[in-house]
Amino acid sequence: MTSFNEKLSRYAELAIKVGVNIQPGQQLYIAATIDSAPFVRLLTEKAYQTGAKQVYIDWADDTVTRLRFELAPEEAFTEFPAWKVQEREQLAEQGAAFISIVSQSPDLLTGIDATRIAASQKATGQALSKYRQYVQSDKISWTVLAAPSQKWAAKVFPDAPANQQVDMLWDAIFKAVRVDLDQPIEAWAEHDRLLHTKVDYLNDKKYAKLHYTSPKTDLEVALPAGHLWCGAGSVNEKGDTFMANMPTEEVFTVPHKTGVNGYVSSTKPLSYGGNIIDDFKVTFKDGKIIDVTAAQGEEVLKQLVATDEGSHFLGEVALVPHQSPISDSNILFYNTLFDENASNHFAIGSAYAFCLEGGKTMSPEDLLKNGLNQSITHVDFMVGSSEMNIDGILEDGSREPIFRNGNWAF
Repeated sequence: MTSFNEKLSRYAELAIKVGVNIQPGQQLYIAATIDSAPFVRLLTEKAYQTGAKQVYIDWADDTVTRLRFELAPEEAFTEFPAWKVQEREQLAEQGAAFISIVSQSPDLLTGIDATRIAASQKATGQALSKYRQYVQSDKISWTVLAAPSQKWAAKVFPDAPANQQVDMLWDAIFKAVRVDLDQPIEAWAEHDRLLHTKVDYLNDKKYAKLHYTSPKTDLEVALPAGHLWCGAGSVNEKGDTFMANMPTEEVFTVPHKTGVNGYVSSTKPLSYGGNIIDDFKVTFKDGKIIDVTAAQGEEVLKQLVATDEGSHFLGEVALVPHQSPISDSNILFYNTLFDENASNHFAIGSAYAFCLEGGKTMSPEDLLKNGLNQSITHVDFMVGSSEMNIDGILEDGSREPIFRNGNWAF
């Protein structure tokens, strides 16, 4: 039986060698909370052993974050430090790799005034807009990983003894990222290959639209000319491969900004801004969100949609079969990194430039002309279920099944 320390070591090695695929002499930036300090130290060790030149850590602390939202003056939420912006932009321009480790409690900011959260999200999004362009055009290698915190683990496993919750969440993460297997790096190579069979099929089809139907959804999504389906591995501007999300089970592309019509309902809670948004419905007309309702977190959702002009539109369309490893685990993670990989999903906000032919080198103006949305935010929300059907509509109007009863139909 593989020990915890061995699995953790495999996880760190996977993150460095497959996630960001560190190259000799490359710099690495890691954003993490203090809850994940032991894992960050292990990542740092693996990075230097693999040839990294420098590893920089940007630490955060949930307790300090909560105190800021409770006690700081209003003007604190309209600012983002210029030196933090310069750090990320300069490192990106020097070819650094970036790792984000998510550990935050899904309820961290419950009860905080939604306008404070919205102001903070907006200030951060505006300040890091250039860095986000680097990310969304595959200029840099980046990956998002997870490590448990006690409060997050308690949310996921509320009925388990408190002293077992973190270990249970670690086990769930290890399974989701395949480090419970004997050769996880090889397993990821095979996973990448299988996802690309779906990518290749969809790219050959060049569907003009997708039509989603379920008991709570009836949505038509136009796809721009030259759209590209992507999945699993990506390639940065230097030609190095990386894996942007670990885990990942999705294939995805961009919608046409003004080509979304109908309504879609959530099938899993959305953890956003330290709050849970649940049981919500989003209605579109000519691409624009014209109405949102939610049983929980409605004000936070409305503030998200109001972030900027682009946050009224979609930027991503992602397909994930209902029968997939994370979905089959029957664990609700209350964390988008995992829950989006158990369900079909969309993203409110900015589109990925690499999902359009020639998009990586296009200006923001050219991307917009080609139908790609732009925003200072990008937030995924889950809509898939065992009851969802999706048709691909070709240019001549004929239809073909893509999903039936929540799973691939080809």
